Amino acid sequence: MEEKTITYRKVPVWQVILGQLKNGASMAFYVLMGMVTYLGSGGYGIDTIVVGTLLTVSRVFDGVIDPFLAVWIDRFNTKHGKLRILMLIGLGVRALAVLLLFNIFSNGKHGIVMFLILYLLNIVGNSIFDIVSNMIPAVMTNDPKQRPSIEVWGTVYSYLFPTVFTVISTMVILPKFNNEYSVAYLSTICILYVVIAAVLTLISFIGLTPIDKPENFEGLSASEDGDDVSVRDMMKFLKDNKPFRLYTISCVAEKLAQNVNSQSIITTMVFGILVGNIQFGTMLTIVSMLPAIIFAIIGAKYAGKHGNLEAARTWTLVSMAIAAVSIAFCAVIDMKNISANIIFTVLFFILLLAGNGAKMCITTANGAMRADIVDYELVRSGKYLPAVVTATYNFIDQIVTSLGATVATFGVAMIGYKNTLPQPTDPATGAVKFMGLFLYFGLPLITWALGYLALKGYHLTKEEMVNVQAAIAEKRSEENA
Repeated sequence: MEEKTITYRKVPVWQVILGQLKNGASMAFYVLMGMVTYLGSGGYGIDTIVVGTLLTVSRVFDGVIDPFLAVWIDRFNTKHGKLRILMLIGLGVRALAVLLLFNIFSNGKHGIVMFLILYLLNIVGNSIFDIVSNMIPAVMTNDPKQRPSIEVWGTVYSYLFPTVFTVISTMVILPKFNNEYSVAYLSTICILYVVIAAVLTLISFIGLTPIDKPENFEGLSASEDGDDVSVRDMMKFLKDNKPFRLYTISCVAEKLAQNVNSQSIITTMVFGILVGNIQFGTMLTIVSMLPAIIFAIIGAKYAGKHGNLEAARTWTLVSMAIAAVSIAFCAVIDMKNISANIIFTVLFFILLLAGNGAKMCITTANGAMRADIVDYELVRSGKYLPAVVTATYNFIDQIVTSLGATVATFGVAMIGYKNTLPQPTDPATGAVKFMGLFLYFGLPLITWALGYLALKGYHLTKEEMVNVQAAIAEKRSEENA
């Protein structure tokens, strides 16, 4: 069947632009929790390695609760829909948790137990919000050309908002606290980020309201004979859906590295210690990030033309090449010259720009691939399970990427930071340079290679997805006959 004979479900562009702002809300909490290692040490008196271990255990907890939350979400229905109500619940739980964690109990009088309880409460809210928000692209459209464009906006927001948050926190607020990640500093940005997340979530509801209706979820989360979705469906899905397993291996490997090098202690090592000017390094990263957003548009067009699989593989190879060049460049120079020599500044900027752009293209393709898997599962099993697909992915993702904080803290502990954390004023030793470059550039290079190999067995090409959509259209036509 030709692609032009298929009638695809589409939404107006304005809905996509506003609806995807929920990514900005998620990023506010993501950036905030990236500094929780400093909070555990300074506000609760917990050793660096212990904090890393706690964060690892907590993310495993995150993965374990996802299947049960997914079943609950699939069964949750009201006359007003489900997306907005559940997102508000998730936002409320998470906001309460972080305000208590960063502002109320961070006075040094409460220890490891309180820290862990509040962090786990934050995870519950985060899981509810993320499972629901990740259902949105699959519910919005099944058009192979519009799906990448939806991911473009999600990707742009996922990169743009952390950049803006970093500017505000690092260049405006941090200097007011003597460039120290103190408890007072962390408490201040916590309140700011919670307010921003709430505002962005409410704005996103404007775009989500037209699709958040009960009729849009009828039959989407139940089997053909009307049975409710269960944890058994999730386990069967994981066992029988090979494209999902390969996709998960590829994405989770890459996200592990992303989780590591996004930790504040790693960016502090690279830009604060090695480059020698954390404000300059932050600005350089931001300036290189904004033009890279154009790459997301390029990546979406490439995916629309060649398919999401081909796009993911192509941009993964490009990212690997850029990471290798970045390591070589930084290894042979004194990185403090990046902030002092215009030639080194320009070269480093070009590498950051190219690397950020390629990563945006990968993120765009990966998001669209997950929506493809939702539709493939409908054809394979007869069930449309966006929440189950999201939660199953999150279950594996959280367990594996839970190692991110542990890898980062153990990495810095190996070079002497056992009872303290890297600060911008620390000396740039050879050990700091080796570990900083490995965790910031080397680890992503390794995980991209693993991801590329995993996708060799993934068969949902552009042509195969046309067949999938044709099969879905034919099946629904028979049911309505």
